[in-house]
Amino acid sequence: MSSLEVLSILELAQGRPSPAQAERQPSPVLNSASQALRSLGAFGHRSLLLVVLLSVWEAAPRLGLIDAVFLPPFSEVIAAGWQLAQSGELYDDVSASLLRALSGFLISVVLIVPLGLVVGWYARLGNLLNQFIEICRNTAPLALLPVFILLLGIGELSKITMVVYSCAWPLLLNTIAAVKQVDPLLIKSARTMGATPQQLFRKVILPASLPTIFVGIRLASASAMLVLVASEMVGAKAGLGYLIINSQYSFLIPQMYFGIACRRGYRYGCRSVSLAKLFSVMFSKPVKVAS
Repeated sequence: MSSLEVLSILELAQGRPSPAQAERQPSPVLNSASQALRSLGAFGHRSLLLVVLLSVWEAAPRLGLIDAVFLPPFSEVIAAGWQLAQSGELYDDVSASLLRALSGFLISVVLIVPLGLVVGWYARLGNLLNQFIEICRNTAPLALLPVFILLLGIGELSKITMVVYSCAWPLLLNTIAAVKQVDPLLIKSARTMGATPQQLFRKVILPASLPTIFVGIRLASASAMLVLVASEMVGAKAGLGYLIINSQYSFLIPQMYFGIACRRGYRYGCRSVSLAKLFSVMFSKPVKVAS
């Protein structure tokens, strides 16, 4: 047996590739290109239906299948949005809506998440508030819009309050469910080790509840803009809701469709960027309780 064959056998035994295998391995550039092509193919497969719908939207008005006055081609909608962006009107409307939605969303998180933790932790308080929560969560926020406007006016306060109300119930229900669904074995083990109620809540209940709490946060962030746009259609001077309703009254149909698309894009973004998945990974490790 030659020395080259012995060397190859030793390299294979140590987990090293032989020179012939090293020559057959693809280069990093080819690996990157193949991964990029696979990612592009997967994205195209997921977006195929959307591309077909946009193509039908573009072609149907131009072929006369649909009245172009009421449903303009998709390219005209994009052109109208580009004009709004160049004039600065789109920036004013989007920034106004995002500021209202973010303000109401943060207020609801600060107020409702601690309330949900307390209600889920103390069973008597949960039983006391159960009927009130069921009545309020089954009342549509848009049905209460006239009440908020009557009590708080048509200014910013009523719109932010609407966002807080709409975000409260996904946050509250998910937080209560998160506390109640903590593994009883973890609680029993912590109590066996002598953990105080404060340690039990801080080191067991809260870390185990975080993934479900962030599911509620994601749902609340999506419903915030939905309710806000509807409330901005009444008595607002800026915002996506104002853009949609003002474009309808002015018969600027492409701008109206672009405003609707912007609102839909916000909700799609909230669904795509899942904080719940991120924090589920971060807090998926077993919880350790110090004795």
